Amino acid sequence: METGHNHHGHNHNHADGHAHHHHNHKVNDGNEGRMALAAGLTGLFMVVEVIGGWISGSLALLADAGHMLTDFAALSLAWLAFRMARRPADWRRTFGFDRFAILIAFVNGLTLFLIAGFIIVEAIKRANSPIEVMGPTMMAVATAGLIVNLLVFYILSGADKNNLNVRGAALHVLGDLLGSVAAIIASVIIIFTGWMPVDLVVSVVVALIILRSAWYVIKESAHILLEGAPEGLDRRTIRTELLAAFPNLKSVDHIHAWSISQERPMITLEAQINANTSIDETTKALKAHLLEKFGVAHATVEVTRGNEKD
Repeated sequence: METGHNHHGHNHNHADGHAHHHHNHKVNDGNEGRMALAAGLTGLFMVVEVIGGWISGSLALLADAGHMLTDFAALSLAWLAFRMARRPADWRRTFGFDRFAILIAFVNGLTLFLIAGFIIVEAIKRANSPIEVMGPTMMAVATAGLIVNLLVFYILSGADKNNLNVRGAALHVLGDLLGSVAAIIASVIIIFTGWMPVDLVVSVVVALIILRSAWYVIKESAHILLEGAPEGLDRRTIRTELLAAFPNLKSVDHIHAWSISQERPMITLEAQINANTSIDETTKALKAHLLEKFGVAHATVEVTRGNEKD
């Protein structure tokens, strides 16, 4: 039940959409369990790959371990998001803990830049003074990596595919599958031809893939942290849409759109209506329209009558 405070023709009606939306995508224990298992497997194998890369002398394996770190971070963040969804908002954190995962994503993105930079610098150094790579060891570790990635992808394929966290994590793992395949191809070339530079070529390609992922993570998380408008919530479009849908509206102003996390968009706005129009009904209708047309469950709408004096 919505409550509106109607004072002198003003109605500052605030839907408690955040509580509703917060539990709208129910915390799915199955999703959470799958994420934890996938993150655990990825994290363990990342350590194996670092050791394997160090023993075999393969920079491509170390680069792939760096890529697995991006997977581990993505899976852990997805798991964290499910965990945090359980925690209720309190008086100090009125929006709950959803932003925590965004903050970690931003730091994660910056770290990935450093990892990719290290791999590229190391590849340049090695090009000048080549290191012999143990092809069979590299192949064994890369093949094991491929198996682990296929297993993790299978685990995630049973989770809720409509969930943004699940989809994002699955895309990360898919990218790492390609990294494992590239390392296997490089190891085969080394075993049969002895051409060592292929290891450096593969490592740089994987580093570039990491950079691309890192840039996307930083861009998206920074946009949310800077209170940027979510995609599809252009205030010019919102104003035009509302004025067209509601003939009794005289104006729509002070539209602010932002998001707490990728899944929680927010809008505040002020609307002025004709004298003979109901404030309560208009407020409810505006909110219903914002939810239906723009997918915003948490809207704060203030409605005033045009010809009334304060």
